[in-house]
Amino acid sequence: MVGLIHGFAASDWIRARDTARAILIKQARRPNPFIAYSDLVAQLPIALEAHDPRLSALLDEISTSEYEQGRGFLTALVVHKNGSVIPGPGFFEMARKNGREFDDSDRFFIEAYTEVTNYWKANRQET
Repeated sequence: MVGLIHGFAASDWIRARDTARAILIKQARRPNPFIAYSDLVAQLPIALEAHDPRLSALLDEISTSEYEQGRGFLTALVVHKNGSVIPGPGFFEMARKNGREFDDSDRFFIEAYTEVTNYWKANRQET
């Protein structure tokens, strides 16, 4: 792929997206599957900060694709490092853009988290 995606070479963006997805799948299979935004970006092959809007775009691409393939919103596992263990508002906006309706964000988050972790623990051979 040629060109830029969010200011990065398209090939670098795709590699970062694939890397983030692989990290999240590995996390989903762990006893404590959560990963902080800052810990995730530290493992990516592109330079992003935890509060960079481009990280939100990257996570949205991953979750939208995973959801469309029936595996749930994988990025439910990416949470704030301090305070409550819950994704940022962008996660809930992305879910609504994908047609999910909910009034209780906490309840929706728990359901999304459970769906993702159950899927990846039951499908250990899949990547």
